[in-house]
Amino acid sequence: MHSLIADLSLELSPTQRLSRLVNTIKVAFQCSAVGLLRLHNDTLFMVAAEGLSHDTLGRQFSLNEHPRLSTIVHTTDLVHFDHHSPLPDPYDGLVNTRPGEPLLVHDCLGIRLHINQQLWGILTLDAMVNTFTTDKKALLKEYLPYLEATIRVADLEHQLDERHHFSTIELPHNIENSRKIIGNSPAVLRLLDDIHVVADAEVPVLISGETGVGKDLVAHYIHAHSKRHAQPMVIVNCAALPEALAESELFGHIKGAFSGATHERAGRFEVADKGTLFLDEIGELSLPIQSKLLRALQNGEIQRLGSDQTHHVNVRIIAASNRDLLKASEDGSFRMDLYHRLSVFPIQVPALRERDKDILLLAGHFLEQNRVRLGLRGIRLSPEASQLLMQYRWPGNVRELEHIISRAALKITASGINRQEIATLEARYLDIHPEHHALALDAVAATPSQEDRHTIQISTHTPSLGPLKPLLQQFEYTLIKTALEHTQYHWTAAAKILDIDASNLHKLAKKLGVK
Repeated sequence: MHSLIADLSLELSPTQRLSRLVNTIKVAFQCSAVGLLRLHNDTLFMVAAEGLSHDTLGRQFSLNEHPRLSTIVHTTDLVHFDHHSPLPDPYDGLVNTRPGEPLLVHDCLGIRLHINQQLWGILTLDAMVNTFTTDKKALLKEYLPYLEATIRVADLEHQLDERHHFSTIELPHNIENSRKIIGNSPAVLRLLDDIHVVADAEVPVLISGETGVGKDLVAHYIHAHSKRHAQPMVIVNCAALPEALAESELFGHIKGAFSGATHERAGRFEVADKGTLFLDEIGELSLPIQSKLLRALQNGEIQRLGSDQTHHVNVRIIAASNRDLLKASEDGSFRMDLYHRLSVFPIQVPALRERDKDILLLAGHFLEQNRVRLGLRGIRLSPEASQLLMQYRWPGNVRELEHIISRAALKITASGINRQEIATLEARYLDIHPEHHALALDAVAATPSQEDRHTIQISTHTPSLGPLKPLLQQFEYTLIKTALEHTQYHWTAAAKILDIDASNLHKLAKKLGVK
């Protein structure tokens, strides 16, 4: 208790303060693990932990899925679950234990925490042996005011710092809890700072970053924290727009404007009026459409296809691209004036390899999602699997991590495990083999420039003349086949070398008959 009081006078970051709080409780009560969880929309988010595996910090616990946590939240007094309790402990398999020690929690205490007379969250204490005596229960109640005071100070420091941290940021009500920005690495904190700075501004935002980093999620956060949050956010995937339909899709058309236009239709700009228009993969738009888009951004005026009438719209533009649009504007494939109009506030979303501290947090988040989806009592990473995740360079970024965890969870479930036991994901269940790891290191050490595209040597000869289409298809077949063989059929690494999205590479390979 004295250390908690002493800490109140120290200048600490909110994260440090809460970390010291859980460590103090663990030592004082001689338990195996302590968790501090904040409540938001019937879901508990782990804010600080001691004695639990690192990936636990990335997990979220729905009250509907965890009866013990729900009981603590809805009980005004301290709650004690001993080894006779039939309710499963959410930390089974997550408490740091030595080899040979049991995985199931034996003894658990939980208590509610209030800030300004409002329920803030809960504190949990877990032990692998029977340790919570009557005296210790009474002592925890004595600690309660000091715990709440520490949390209150951390919250105030957070507000003064104006830094949105993953464990304390108020999640927008119109963003699902399953899709949130998770991380406490410097790169993510800078990203959240940028979102905080630009959200309320009315300026256009250009989001850049590699495939799979979560550019769309950043766009959702900006809109959700903006003054337009109550208005629609309309999403357009520019890469999926056929050029012949792009103008109609964006600006609308009148009846008879083209074959098949049987009625008048508003475009995405009009639908997004007074709200936000998110143009994903904007670099894929053709130059003529870029010209019409520039006019809409400059004057807020659009014309439906086939009409002379001008419509005024009030739309905030958020654009995203995995291409270097500045370079594209310099080589003429993207309009320079449109680039400068869009990039009033550029945001670069960091690659996963630049935020290594967040890898296990994200892994824990995806593990918990799969635990619920597959109906498992518990699922955790083995030390070897955790190490492999940390060493891998993630050319496919967060999306690749999510897919790898999901596939591994499916594999271990299909292996015939007892769903009422704790499942341990060994390294062999992850689609990261030693050769893939080495190739990924090579593939993402530096993004290959146009001058470096000859890394894969393909034997060439002067082809026989003939119809262009089959010759091009044969060349594409050879190029894809060579890239896959070079990467030992690691599709993500091959896609990186060919500078193509992995999903598009799969589709093209299937079309060309590449096995």
